[in-house]
Amino acid sequence: MAIVSIEQAEELMAKGAPFVDVRTPEEFADGHVPGAINVPVSLAQGGAKVQNADFVTVMAALFDKAAPLVVSCQAGGRSARAAALLAQAGFTNVSDMSVGFEGRRDPFGRALPGWRQEGRDIETDATDEQTYQGALQRARS
Repeated sequence: MAIVSIEQAEELMAKGAPFVDVRTPEEFADGHVPGAINVPVSLAQGGAKVQNADFVTVMAALFDKAAPLVVSCQAGGRSARAAALLAQAGFTNVSDMSVGFEGRRDPFGRALPGWRQEGRDIETDATDEQTYQGALQRARS
């Protein structure tokens, strides 16, 4: 697994690497990287987030384990967990855009801007191909 910057993630996407947003479907609907596919590593349930038991299964059904893949979340925690789960499942070319969609702070408290803070384009609409519901249906068929 590699940790990549926003610019490096864009380069990978320009070469055809899928961008997987591992946030909840609700967060994804509020805005996401254009073209991103939502496969949440955790789901909102009763006011808390719980592990998505289907995460690795859906990812393995949709993506080649050896092909380049970019994962990201809100601020880096969930994408790190997603990348680790994928590595354990045999994915060998996962890149984590660890600053996430909204950004995070480094160990010294300095702000690291995310996709949105960088002023990058965002989408709020999504096709069936991009939504988790669509990904889940494709994985099960």
